[in-house]
Amino acid sequence: MHAATAKWYDRRDSVFVDFCVEDSSEVKVKFDKSKFEFSCVSGTENTKYHNEVGLFGDIDPKESKHRRTDRSVLCCLRKAEPGKSWPRLTKDKAKCNWLSVDFNNWKDWEDDSDEDLSSFDKFSEMMNSMGGDDLPDLDGAEEHESADSDDEKMPDLE
Repeated sequence: MHAATAKWYDRRDSVFVDFCVEDSSEVKVKFDKSKFEFSCVSGTENTKYHNEVGLFGDIDPKESKHRRTDRSVLCCLRKAEPGKSWPRLTKDKAKCNWLSVDFNNWKDWEDDSDEDLSSFDKFSEMMNSMGGDDLPDLDGAEEHESADSDDEKMPDLE
């Protein structure tokens, strides 16, 4: 048995662990208050994976879930104490060679208030709804022919 490679990230109410196993089958995830276990069979060679993780903080096993896709198994661990950040996933400070931080999904939510987030969301929505046709011409150029050297006809290739 091998340990499956995984990435994790922290949110206000949950911690997410994404096990990077393609074409998984026989997926089993067991949530306990202070740990969880993951196992599956993956790939054409039917490689068996098993991970047992002692957690930094407690979770709510009944509210924790997992979802399998063709490329991974994502586990959502519902925190027993929402709003408390986890500096690491594991109880032990020792580095696990199979585990890394998912910086693509990481967010420093501790410093953000809900009001700031909603303002940012409103700003993002406003920017996305703006059309590109109404944008002002920033260089002040009118729409007329210019004598740029790159506008000349290119010679034919021989």
